[in-house]
Amino acid sequence: MLLTVPQVLDRETVLECRRLVTEADWVDGRDTAGTQSSQVKNNRQLPEDAPAATSARALVLQALSTNALFFTAALPKRIYPPLFNRYEGANNAFGSHIDNAIRTHPASARHVRCDLSATLFLSDPDSYDGGELVIEDSFGSQRVKLSAGDLVLYPASSVHRVEPVTRGARLACFMWIESMVRETERRRLLYELDMAILALRTDTDDSPAVVRLTGCYHNLLRMWAEV
Repeated sequence: MLLTVPQVLDRETVLECRRLVTEADWVDGRDTAGTQSSQVKNNRQLPEDAPAATSARALVLQALSTNALFFTAALPKRIYPPLFNRYEGANNAFGSHIDNAIRTHPASARHVRCDLSATLFLSDPDSYDGGELVIEDSFGSQRVKLSAGDLVLYPASSVHRVEPVTRGARLACFMWIESMVRETERRRLLYELDMAILALRTDTDDSPAVVRLTGCYHNLLRMWAEV
């Protein structure tokens, strides 16, 4: 399931994240790439332990912790500490690749199974040309270029790439999520059921049927979740 989560960051937080990362020292993005990815990755990235990355990461994680749509779509169990990348000038693209299945955080040695990938856009789309995130999924090729503060969530098993940036700079935050529900189709079913229940509650309040459907949602989650 590919899902856009709008306005994860408000305008003020976007500007603060941008200020933090713009003034930082960037390194070769291949430092965190796998064997195959390193051959097609050509961007800049903030070191994971850079103070600017730590500060901006805290803002992103705080915003995600209160975002209901992100939670119901991802059902996050663990989030690999968000990273930041920059596409500009000669370092402007990332060819087709699939994210590693497992990421191990160097500081904590904690493993994260990458069920979902997410990109949070930090640059306004009219400030740069190119830079679309192209995701290949079962419905074909999806080209994603969102407003600053918006996030796209998609299966980490998807082949994806970032098109060359030909003007300006594309700043983004990216991360991997281990979900409480490993299987994509089960997550999709839970998401659709939850959205339907929310719509019914808006239209009809908590009727007996809505209460029973809510029970079905939680019983499915109880059967499938790993916590």
